[in-house]
Amino acid sequence: MPAYRPEPPFDHGSSRKIGILLINLGTPEAPTARALRPYLKEFLSDPRVVEMPRALWWLVLNGIILNTRPKKSAEKYAQIWTREGPPLKLHTERQTKLLKGYLGERLKAPHRVEYAMRYGAPSVEGALSRLREQGCDRILVLPLYPQYAASSTGTAFDAVFRALQRMRNVPAVRTVRHYHDHPDYLRALAQSVRDYWEKNGRPDRLVMSFHGVPRFALDKGDPYHCECLKTGRLLAQALGLDENRYQICFQSRFGPAEWLKPYTAATLEALGKQGVPRVDVVCPGFAGDCLETLEEIAMGGKATFLKAGGKEFHYIPALNERDDWIRALSNIVLENLQGWENGAEDADTAQQRRTRALAAGARA
Repeated sequence: MPAYRPEPPFDHGSSRKIGILLINLGTPEAPTARALRPYLKEFLSDPRVVEMPRALWWLVLNGIILNTRPKKSAEKYAQIWTREGPPLKLHTERQTKLLKGYLGERLKAPHRVEYAMRYGAPSVEGALSRLREQGCDRILVLPLYPQYAASSTGTAFDAVFRALQRMRNVPAVRTVRHYHDHPDYLRALAQSVRDYWEKNGRPDRLVMSFHGVPRFALDKGDPYHCECLKTGRLLAQALGLDENRYQICFQSRFGPAEWLKPYTAATLEALGKQGVPRVDVVCPGFAGDCLETLEEIAMGGKATFLKAGGKEFHYIPALNERDDWIRALSNIVLENLQGWENGAEDADTAQQRRTRALAAGARA
């Protein structure tokens, strides 16, 4: 029989609440090889992240990758680690706190906001349990990935549904699949670029770099590539850029297989060799700065471009805690809560329900 988690204590007089769960990728606990090994093992063991025959991949992962990659990855993390911790976790924590503030002003229904990491801590299962313990019987799941991919949004949903399988009293659940073309997200993204250009001048070319996925994912029906292209096209339109002033490309390639092209590193090298004086790079697929934006692009991408002959390189920060981005995030949440927020109980209604339940013989 299934081993269900214990249900939280139930109070007939408590008001039912809405839970909002933000999910991001995750980060190791420390910039060390020892901390990277379990994090990478969990991440790379996910069959949505690496689509290979399991037996063959187990041998490659445990025999080669986990014996070589943790040290290299730790060295990269060490370059971006702050005194407060890893940037991705810090930004996600701050976004969660700010979202609570915005929703507190706009969402009248009782609600709670938590965040989780798909890999590492805090776990998805733990965050869902906390929401249930706080009386949430309706939960909105919002992965912080603007563009849907099976290896990001899809696997975040997997973690949610696995956790629900261990609950006896399963809450109502809604999921936000993507927001790649949401007007408020695009407005915040475009304004972040304009704000940067107002302070630092405009580039000769804007590179929009998205996280890559294997090419076969596109061939098998993953919509990620199309959603990235749409985000890039709409961002360019908002900025008034002609086709020869921007380039969409893909970063973070892993393994020997072909990934979505053009590759960011190859694009930056080519632009440097072509004599393009200044390149700015923005990463629209990342809600907060992290290893892939700070080390791979702001450091590695800059080195690649300058070495190839480029003169000036700028990385435009992710949306992070921008006010317009948190407003956009709250709008996305509110749109997906329609109908739920009207079903909330006030304190008087909850007390009346408690009185009726006790009169009918319910346990206090």
